Amino acid sequence: MANAVEVPCPRSINDEDRARAQMYQLLGVLLGGPPSKELLTGLASLKGDDTPLGAASKNLAALAERTTPYDAEREYNNLFVGVGRGELLPYASYYLTGFLNEKPLAKLRSDLMVRGIKSRDDVKEPEDHISTLCEIMAGIITGEFECDSDLPSQKAFFDAHLAKWAALFFTDLEEAQSAVFFAPVGSLGRAFMTVEADAFAIQ
Repeated sequence: MANAVEVPCPRSINDEDRARAQMYQLLGVLLGGPPSKELLTGLASLKGDDTPLGAASKNLAALAERTTPYDAEREYNNLFVGVGRGELLPYASYYLTGFLNEKPLAKLRSDLMVRGIKSRDDVKEPEDHISTLCEIMAGIITGEFECDSDLPSQKAFFDAHLAKWAALFFTDLEEAQSAVFFAPVGSLGRAFMTVEADAFAIQ
């Protein structure tokens, strides 16, 4: 869903940062629209371990293996689209104020302008959608969206636009009535937000 930038500045990153960017990209794709058959096939090969992140990855792989694109699309629509609205509203403004298009969105747009990050013309969703925020974080980590993509810059964006609500959203997704395939997506996101928050806390 996300965004383009005026002056992309890809940089050499270590394996840990590459893995972080890939996790943000994966969450962004999963939350930006129903998964394709190809994505479901790829997810089915995910490996895991005994950490919360690893357990969520294993559960997601198991669900992806037995989920059809049709079922995934129907579930996505029930969760995020619905008739009038879906079960969840994945926007920072809603989670932080109870309303859409509020001050958190204005603050985000101001921050994006300062960072030189522009929304694509074909993107209709407000920029504070969780999918877009994850995609922006991935781009900040890799240097795709700005040249000044060091840890303080990443931490500033995370603290301002994700830290106060993303884990709660992912918990809600994990426990949503309509969530089957997307329940482990919620677990994965919640675990990853915890890892990120803990890592940024010691910077």
